[in-house]
Amino acid sequence: MSSLSNILIVDDDSRGRETLEAVLTGLGHNLHFSDNGLDALKQASALQPDLILLDVMMPDMDGFEVCRRLRADPILADVPVVMTTALDDKASRLQGIEAGADDFISKPIDRMEIRARVNTIIRLNRYRKLMKQQADLLQIHRELQDAYEATLKGWVRALDLRDNETEHHSRRVTLLTVELARLMGMSDNELIHVRRSALLHDIGKIGVPDHILHKPGPLTEEEWVIMRKHPQFAHDMLAPIEYLRSALDIPYCHHERWDGTGYPRGLKGEQIPLIARIFAVIDVWDALSSDRPYRKAWPYAKIVAHMREQSGTHFDPKAVELFLQMMVGDSNPSTIEE
Repeated sequence: MSSLSNILIVDDDSRGRETLEAVLTGLGHNLHFSDNGLDALKQASALQPDLILLDVMMPDMDGFEVCRRLRADPILADVPVVMTTALDDKASRLQGIEAGADDFISKPIDRMEIRARVNTIIRLNRYRKLMKQQADLLQIHRELQDAYEATLKGWVRALDLRDNETEHHSRRVTLLTVELARLMGMSDNELIHVRRSALLHDIGKIGVPDHILHKPGPLTEEEWVIMRKHPQFAHDMLAPIEYLRSALDIPYCHHERWDGTGYPRGLKGEQIPLIARIFAVIDVWDALSSDRPYRKAWPYAKIVAHMREQSGTHFDPKAVELFLQMMVGDSNPSTIEE
């Protein structure tokens, strides 16, 4: 927004225009002039001024009609209008208010009064415009967020349709991850990134060929080499997208293991991001709890026993404790801290 305000002065009397010019010159405003109502409307439409000083008594189209037309124009409806008038009766002022005038200044013009009123109105109008810009930006931001979320859901749905074993798996593990992250004390803003990260945890499998992804039996060592690349595929896919960089931890790191034998980087212990350590527990829990073509879901007690057995090797021990506390009311809970 320019530091100089545009003021349109409308008066059929040249002496009135000259008086206002003399009063306002040097105050940091761009002054524009019109001597009739029709021209004033044309100039206002082109200029979209910060303030209009509008004489009431003009031939052909008086100030009241000009004001009414300004207020009927969506582009000009919010432009402040101050009527300058020699009329001092209540009825005339009420007519001006009904036409949409914001203020009145009586003629003859008081130099100090009009300077003070103009400066006040200009400041208020700038603040109003700033607030409108902020509201518009917020609306745009919300629309972008909605578009991003729809895109993410589309990606995940495409992956679910391609990999029947993971259908609804993404939604389940995402809900559990967000719930546990909330119990850990993460803020609402942090949970937004946690949710996206969990939702996208297997997005890298888009890069895995169908004959490997859909193979009903055990993978060969060569096939595992390709399968283990999917976290790197996820990283390479998401890292260039600034909006999703904060959601990389789970897609990139949830196959790392507490003892350092995981992939793709062989991270160990607390080198693994906290939310990825938590998610690894949830991911395995959900996988073992679900029927697969090559096996039935495990019994509840067997899953709990397996999680405990893998605590300290596959899983962060504190992540196991906290998750089981949430899921089965395990005793002696711990709080995970970095």
